[in-house]
Amino acid sequence: MTLLRATGVTRVLPGTVPVTLVRDVDLDFAAGEFCAITGPSGSGKSSLLYLLGLLDAPTAGEVEVEGEPTAALSADGLADIRLAKLGFIFQFHFLLQEFTVRENVALPMRKLGRLSRPEAAERSAALLDRLGLGDKMDSHPFQLSGGERQRVAVARALANDPLIVLADEPTGNLDTRNAGIVFDIFERLAAEEGRTIITVTHDPTLAARAKRQVVIVDGRIQSS
Repeated sequence: MTLLRATGVTRVLPGTVPVTLVRDVDLDFAAGEFCAITGPSGSGKSSLLYLLGLLDAPTAGEVEVEGEPTAALSADGLADIRLAKLGFIFQFHFLLQEFTVRENVALPMRKLGRLSRPEAAERSAALLDRLGLGDKMDSHPFQLSGGERQRVAVARALANDPLIVLADEPTGNLDTRNAGIVFDIFERLAAEEGRTIITVTHDPTLAARAKRQVVIVDGRIQSS
């Protein structure tokens, strides 16, 4: 089953000399797929991910999430889909230092409003325990290592139980060991839970662990 589809997606930055970031991209992503987007620096990897994740709007083309077209949706409509159906992990974890680890993970649940505060706290604890952070849930982010903070970011991305998780250079600030741990988690999420994982990475060793690689050069898909 196709969960995410891009059809003819193009993004152009206007200006005296317009800059095309992504050119006429057609891609489908199935449930349970673990995909790495690779390519040279400046090739459009992150731009493509932001289009797939509805963080940026295409100049032309369409992105469908679980069969729902999104090009004509309002900003609020796009935000609703991002919150309910997509999970995001970035190179910099963006955890809020004033909140505990458990509170950081619960924030997306509180914003979505499907769970009560106690239910959100319970789900946060369960996610953190699954990721080997059960003893850290009442700590603050500044008390954790870089690898631990990124695992908290993974837990937060899973907070609202999305079927699609998008990660932009999630291991860029991690050492080899912790980068491997993050990719171990991605493999399990895809193989055992049927989630679609799409990650941008510049590391060919990590990219090779994905079941599928999409290579983008100068904004165009070279292989998929």
